[in-house]
Amino acid sequence: MHNLVNGVHRFQKRVFPGQQKLFEKLADGQTPSALFITCADSRINPTALTQTEPGELFILRNAGAMVPPYGAVQGGEAATVEYAISVLKVQDIIVCGHSHCGAVSALLNPAAAEGLSAVKQWLAHAESTRRILAENYAELTDPEQRLNVAIQEHALVQLENLQTHPSVLAALSRDALRLHAWVYRFETGEVFAFHPEKGRFALMGKPAAQKSARKSSGDSAIRKRRHAAVIA
Repeated sequence: MHNLVNGVHRFQKRVFPGQQKLFEKLADGQTPSALFITCADSRINPTALTQTEPGELFILRNAGAMVPPYGAVQGGEAATVEYAISVLKVQDIIVCGHSHCGAVSALLNPAAAEGLSAVKQWLAHAESTRRILAENYAELTDPEQRLNVAIQEHALVQLENLQTHPSVLAALSRDALRLHAWVYRFETGEVFAFHPEKGRFALMGKPAAQKSARKSSGDSAIRKRRHAAVIA
């Protein structure tokens, strides 16, 4: 805790003075352009990854970067999505999974969540991801490959779940919203984006037709999927 308090003091003395005008302007309201949905994992820093300033990203974080289907749970996820679209008028929603995700790993290895009743209940919302892996990727037996593919499929499932939310469907129908699935490999700094026309993730900044990096880790194993969402 001591280091956190020291961090607050450093922020107040060294950072805030240089950004005071920005924070004063933000007191009048926020106009973020995107909703960024990612994991609560401490290794993920959305603003550092996207190089954004305060007020530019509306952020939703939870274990596993999950968005349950509309009506499945009375939680903050649906409220955050609705507010981002209907009030803040965000134009993009990014679901960003990440390497070494503990939630997805526990989904593949239920014993890891033994004794964690709340975690087990939460992971029930990822049953679609589990079944996709079990029924469509039986040939993948290497644990690292299965986890990498599961992380990618899990991000895509969240895009499908988002499209059960009325505010998302309404915005998509008037071409006012774009949905994106990313996977961030934090140990290398690489970000992979899903391209629906190719049915695969590709290293961001590279053509979608190009093979993804680290094929041996399962990055190119994602089967072609159909999505109504527009992913730039």
